[in-house]
Amino acid sequence: MMRKFYNFSQSTINLAWRVLFFLMLFFALTSSNIIIGDNATFGTSTTMMTSGLVIGILAILIMNYAYPRVHASLVSIFVTHQLITGSILLLFVLAGQVFFVTYVHPVSGFDAGMLHYAATSAKHVQEIGVTAYYSLNQNNMPIMLFMHWLSEISGQASWLFFDYVTLFFVDLSVIFNLLSVVIVQPRALGAAMYLHAGWLAVFPSIIMPYTDAWVLPLVSGFLLCYFVMRKATMPLWLRGTATVAFAIFVTLTYFMKPSSIIPVIAIVIIELLAWLVQRKHFTSRGVFTILAMLVLIVDSAGLTYKIVNDKVQNQTYIKLDYSRSIPAIHFMAMGVYGEGGYSEKQAIEMAVLPTEKQKTDYSIRMLKRRLQKLGGWGYFKFLIMKQRNNTADGTFGWLKEGHFFRENQKPNQHGISNKLKNYIYLYGRHIADFRFAAQLWWIVLLVIIALGFGPRRDLIQMLRLSMVGGFMFLLLFEGGRSRYLIQYLPCLLLLSTFSFERVVVNFQRLFGWYDLELKKDRVKIDNE
Repeated sequence: MMRKFYNFSQSTINLAWRVLFFLMLFFALTSSNIIIGDNATFGTSTTMMTSGLVIGILAILIMNYAYPRVHASLVSIFVTHQLITGSILLLFVLAGQVFFVTYVHPVSGFDAGMLHYAATSAKHVQEIGVTAYYSLNQNNMPIMLFMHWLSEISGQASWLFFDYVTLFFVDLSVIFNLLSVVIVQPRALGAAMYLHAGWLAVFPSIIMPYTDAWVLPLVSGFLLCYFVMRKATMPLWLRGTATVAFAIFVTLTYFMKPSSIIPVIAIVIIELLAWLVQRKHFTSRGVFTILAMLVLIVDSAGLTYKIVNDKVQNQTYIKLDYSRSIPAIHFMAMGVYGEGGYSEKQAIEMAVLPTEKQKTDYSIRMLKRRLQKLGGWGYFKFLIMKQRNNTADGTFGWLKEGHFFRENQKPNQHGISNKLKNYIYLYGRHIADFRFAAQLWWIVLLVIIALGFGPRRDLIQMLRLSMVGGFMFLLLFEGGRSRYLIQYLPCLLLLSTFSFERVVVNFQRLFGWYDLELKKDRVKIDNE
């Protein structure tokens, strides 16, 4: 009976994953970002930068196929010595990030701008508009207070400073991810370096100090701790330390961005399913170990929650009207209108209505009205469309927020700063080139995951279920753009890394090409 329930649960996870993931892959492949030449959707056009990139990729592929010496050289560089090559590539990209942030650090509008504005001046938080914003959006209080604390201890209040902090957090997430690979599948470390270098090269959100990027090291951190906890060959003291750190990371993630703890729910579900069918857990030692870990998690999480919650609730930096907080149902109501994202009309109503009950009643009324209008079939089609809006864009919704940058969005060609801004500003000459490059990386990442089919592993299932949970959350609540996927990037990056060797094996079987360097670990992979 337990085995049947286990198999049914795994089949359900696989079905949900295949439907939602392949919708994402299809929409990514058909995204307007990947158009070469004139783009009617954005009114832009790619330049010779994109043409040169595409020609270069095609030339390498053709030479790799047609010339044995070129093939041998590429295998030697990117396979045999992949750790050296990957390290050099990653260090080069990290240096490029520092260079980019140093020359490009414009002040943003929308929520990120409000966080910086409030965190860096005691005078600003006395303004009516600021207190009204945080009274409504109390979920942003923890990060604002943290930014204020950083500003006080460092004596820095500039946007550039917080961009460097964002850069540090993003790169810390990469370090945690690479450590996870070392623990779970060390042979894939080279592939992990390549994939992460590609991501960082097309991720300009390092100049956007907001919860999307700041939560990344927390998600990567609790995933790393989980991998250490479940590895029986690890020293007991290290597993115990990882258990405490896991609880702390999860609790901090909840305060930073609550939706980012969805992978924790996936971890619990997968571990419970494994408990049903693996007899080793029922030994006295196994039961004791699990109970000890649960006690550590509950105690550490409870203590962390109390400390952080007391700091937030007892803060005196800004005076709030706690009765004006926006209820969660509001974000569900917004999520069924338009593209499934932000609704200015409903946001204004949240600011106007004085009590939480009135806000809740209004949101429920708007939600019911929209669902009745759509009907069953209409809502199904809406969800398909919303999955496209939530996942297709490899730029992660870059420039799609209102008042994204406060300065002129049309840079000139004079100076290093302006030349770089042309790649990320709305009216920059090379904005279409950036969109193409980001979308190309996104497609490569998703294709690797799609082709990594094979034997089912609990870790793979956990990462898939994490993404299914993330997809469902964004379908039910506010979404409408792929910026909200940033919080789940550690799951996708690790999933693609753990799938990479399986992709190589699948290609060998499907197309019958073999290489000694690529073939040597095939038996190991098949047996995992």
